[in-house]
This record gives sequence, C-alpha cells and structure tokens, in this order.
Amino acid sequence: MAAGLKSARKVIPIINVMPEATSHALYQSEQKIYPRKVSGYFNNWRWAMIWLTQLVFYGTPWLQWGERQAVLFNISSHQFFLFGLVLYPQDLIYLAFILIISALALFLFTAVAGRLWCGFACPQSVYTEIFLWIERQVEGDRLARMRLDNSPSSAVKVLKKTSKHVLWLTFSLWTGFTFLAYFTPIRELMQGILLFNLSAWETFWLCFYGLATYGNAGFLREQVCKYMCPYARFQSAMFDDDTLIVSYDKQRGEPRSGRAKSIDAKQTGLGDCVDCHICVQVCPVGIDIRDGLQYACISCGLCIDACDAVMDKMDYPKGLIRFSTQHAMNETAKPIKQTLLRPRVVIYAGLLLLLSALLVASLWMRDPFKTSLVRDRGVMSRMTADGQIENVYLLQITNVTEQPERYHVAVSGLAGLSLASASEVTVAGTSDVWLPVTLKLADGQVQSGSHPIHVTVAANTSRVKRREQSMFYMP
Repeated sequence: MAAGLKSARKVIPIINVMPEATSHALYQSEQKIYPRKVSGYFNNWRWAMIWLTQLVFYGTPWLQWGERQAVLFNISSHQFFLFGLVLYPQDLIYLAFILIISALALFLFTAVAGRLWCGFACPQSVYTEIFLWIERQVEGDRLARMRLDNSPSSAVKVLKKTSKHVLWLTFSLWTGFTFLAYFTPIRELMQGILLFNLSAWETFWLCFYGLATYGNAGFLREQVCKYMCPYARFQSAMFDDDTLIVSYDKQRGEPRSGRAKSIDAKQTGLGDCVDCHICVQVCPVGIDIRDGLQYACISCGLCIDACDAVMDKMDYPKGLIRFSTQHAMNETAKPIKQTLLRPRVVIYAGLLLLLSALLVASLWMRDPFKTSLVRDRGVMSRMTADGQIENVYLLQITNVTEQPERYHVAVSGLAGLSLASASEVTVAGTSDVWLPVTLKLADGQVQSGSHPIHVTVAANTSRVKRREQSMFYMP
C-alpha cells in the first residue's frame, strides 16, 4: 500500500496557478508636435499682434523722456517712471487698480470670444511662434523637420540643430537683456555688458529670463499652455453657450471621408470634411478641433485658415471650422451679434470702464507732492529759556514731480502756537527732505495734556496744499 501511495505521488502534476507578471506605465510621454505652416486671415492677425507686442516690448526701453529713460522701474531708488509720471511705493494702490483692470479685461475677452489672449498676445504663444519661425528657416517645414529628427546623425543634422539653438539662445538672451532694461537704464546696461561690469544680480536676472524664454518657447511650448498655465483650467468658469469659440460644424462635416474633387459629396452621403487632418497638423497644441471644445484650445484660429484653404480647393463653402457659439451651432440662439449684450458681458464691460475711469481720474488729480509728519521720539516736550514750551516734529516732503519746488510750512489748531523753525524749504525733483519742525506755545496757555494741531504745507507753483494732523503736548 505504501508503494502504491508512493507511485501515486509521482504522477500527480504540479500546476502553476500564479499569473504572469505585467507592468503598466504610470504616465504616457508626450509626442513632439510639428506644427505645419499655414497662411490666412487669423495667421495674419497673429503676426500683426506679434509685431505689435514685440515692438512695444523691445522698443520701449530705448525711448527717452527728457534726460532719463521713459519707462524705468528703479528698484534701488524706489521710483517708477512712466513717461511723465513718477510713482513711489506709497502709490501701490495704482498697481492694484491696474491688476484688477487687467483681470476684468481678461474676463471680458474670455466671455466674448474665449482664449483670445492666449492665441494672439500671450508671451508664451508669441515666443513659441517666433521660435517656430526660426526653426522653419533653419530646418524647413513640418515634413522636413520630422525627417531631420528621424534621420541618423550626420554633419548636416548637427549643423542645422546647432545653428537653430544658437539663434534661439541669442534671441533669448536679447529678450533677457530687454527685460532687465526695464529695471536698469538700458544704456548703462549695454555699457556694463560691453565692459563685463554687470553686478551679480543683473547677471542672474539676464540669464534667468533668457534661459526661461529658451526653455519655455523652445522645448516646453504647448506643455505650458496645457499643464502649467492656470488659465487653461479655470477658463471654463467664464465660458457659456454664447461665447465665441473655435467650432467644428458636425452637421455639415459628418460623415467625414477622403474623396476626389470630382465626387459629389451630397449624392454619396458624405459630409464636407475630407478628413485631411490639416487642421490637426497646424494646431500649436496638437488637438483635433473636430472632437469638440477642449480646454487646451488657445483660440488661435489657425485650424480655420487651414480648413478654409482646403474648402477652397474642393470648391466647398468656407466655414466648416469657424468662430461660433454653441447655441449658434445648434441653431437655437439669436444672431451672434446680439449675444454680445448678454448680462455677463455688460457687467464685465461696465466694471472695466468704471475702474479705468477711476484710475485715470485718480492719476489726473494726484497731488504733486506727498507729506508725512511724525513726532520726535526723543523728547515729548521741553521748556525754553524764555518760558515757552516746545514740541519737535519731523516733516517729510516728497516732490513727486521732476521739477524743483519751494514749499511753505504753517501751523494751526491752538491759539498762540507759532513756528520756531524754518517756514520754507526747496525740494529737488523726484526727491524728498526731512524738515525739523519746532512749535512753541507759552507755558500755561492751554491746560496740560495732548492737543490736536495741524501742519499745512503749500507748494508755491501749483498752490496745492496738504494738511497733516498731530498732537501738541503740554506738560
């Protein structure tokens, strides 16, 4: 029996029930996008905006206003020059106004026509398009660049790639230089570069901004728009069914299929879309607009130009892809022009106009000088030899204009109160002075304690007056 059991054990098969090990990728790498060159209405508008924004950016630091740079944010002196306007850290309220106005303008444009800012004026889109233009000049259009990247290493490939990156870096460093010129006078900056005399911070920011431009526009490109920019994520909160967006007309385009020009699409039951994928090939972010509205779409309109060109070749009507609203595409809405007056747009536009008017009015009525009055912390009060009680203050007068001005100081608030220090002072343009102010009052003239007083500063030229309040201490 033992022998039988032994033989039985020999014939029992051992079955492996463990599944085979499998591996799964945690992420999918992005494929490189090779945007195709396209010409047309929206492409012309994009390049018009590129020229406009870059002429402003690169040209403004070279403008002169009198004996200084017209636009300069001088961090070391805490002065910000905007043509004839001089701002100080105390004018931070104007920066808040500008930021709010910029946000409202962005909301308004988005509510009306989607991501127009992204497609036509955003620095990321602008510099990416410039870098693509350089790339096309060196390596060729889409197919040539794809063949070059897939080809084995050769002298020609190394030469083209090196030339492209040298041009990219040169343009990026010039961009960094221009950015830094808004904080250091551009002529001083140029001289410092030629003499190798830049400070450590100037060198850091020039390289940092230049390399940021090189990396974002040369390598990251659409990744910034799709994954890094927060605007791509919250834009949907400002969209509605009456917002103008780049739209594909499915009712007209489907079913899509390639065909010869001689084939009658209506008789064969086909839509107008010939499934050429050119709309995808020209897209800077590599999306297929025929899949519907997508957060990655930057509303540049290049797919419209590409599709219209194909429709022309096929003798089909243009507008298969066009700027339209969701309601208009479904034929359930009023004409597009009437949707511009919907409540959301009216509110944004009203707030934008109101804040812009307040900003202009505030700058127009801005005082030409600023004052600040503080007590001397060393002495509360003191008695003079003639029996007078003195209080000492420090009066700061800041001349925010660029012309020297003479100011007159006067006091009020208590009977018999007089000024024992200088009553006039001259302050140079865009400068300030700390003027000691000594006030005297006869002992016993008022009861002991603190009494409110006022110090008035008047400008001789503009006749503008400013009043500062403080306290006179009688022991």
